[in-house]
Amino acid sequence: MAMITTQDGTQIFFKDWGPKSAQPIVFHHGWPLSSDDWDAQMLFFLANGYRVVAHDRRGHGRSTQVDTGHDMDHYASDASAVAEHLDLKNAVHIGHSTGGGEVARYVAQYGEPQGRVAKAVLIAAVPPLMLKTEANPGGTPIEVFDGFRKALAANRAQFFLDVASGPFYGFNRPGAKVSQGTIQNWWRQGMIGGALAHYEGIKAFSETDQTDDLKAITVPTLVMQGDDDQIVPYKDASLLQAKLLKQATLKIYPGYPHGMMTTHADEINADLLAFVRS
Repeated sequence: MAMITTQDGTQIFFKDWGPKSAQPIVFHHGWPLSSDDWDAQMLFFLANGYRVVAHDRRGHGRSTQVDTGHDMDHYASDASAVAEHLDLKNAVHIGHSTGGGEVARYVAQYGEPQGRVAKAVLIAAVPPLMLKTEANPGGTPIEVFDGFRKALAANRAQFFLDVASGPFYGFNRPGAKVSQGTIQNWWRQGMIGGALAHYEGIKAFSETDQTDDLKAITVPTLVMQGDDDQIVPYKDASLLQAKLLKQATLKIYPGYPHGMMTTHADEINADLLAFVRS
């Protein structure tokens, strides 16, 4: 397996497919998954002639189950370590959910300063801040995230099954077309990762204020989200991202769920390709 070792000794698993001379499309997965969550996108962009890269976040997937660094700063630093190791330039970085937070911090603090990034995409991403505070009244109350932590600590396997079979893909909606394979694959990805990384990751994705990251990004950025996202409320996420980013293109998908790049891969892939080519 392809691995790099970060400065603190963490081993990060990555995939690097396609012609090395082609423009790189780099994918950043959501909590508590792995780079496998991008299968539909990686195969699509590979077939369209691009170089596709994705890594497993520390403590997730096949990367080391370390007991430190489960925060957005380390997530971005690890992503940068992969980009530097592969010497990726003119790259398009695409992040989903927590991976969108990772993209925002990576592009703002590493990718743009190093001149490695051409564009960015935030899909159902967590910035600027999920947590409800006095300054962010539209956020999600801390009690919700405390509930996540309690459920994970009590029975991670059941909690992950409940998330995948319910709100993540909108399978709890009347008339939803439920895919058992999709549910099982989400559960598989989650259970391969480490419980500690997943537990501490809840704080990372919910309490990290990334307002300044978004303001610092100057490359063209596509912001995509479904208005039936039951995980990350779009009015406190994509709508605010589009206001804070300097060059944002906002696209809201009526009725689409949080995991829309899996449930509606054909449409999302086409829109991603159009943005990359634009």
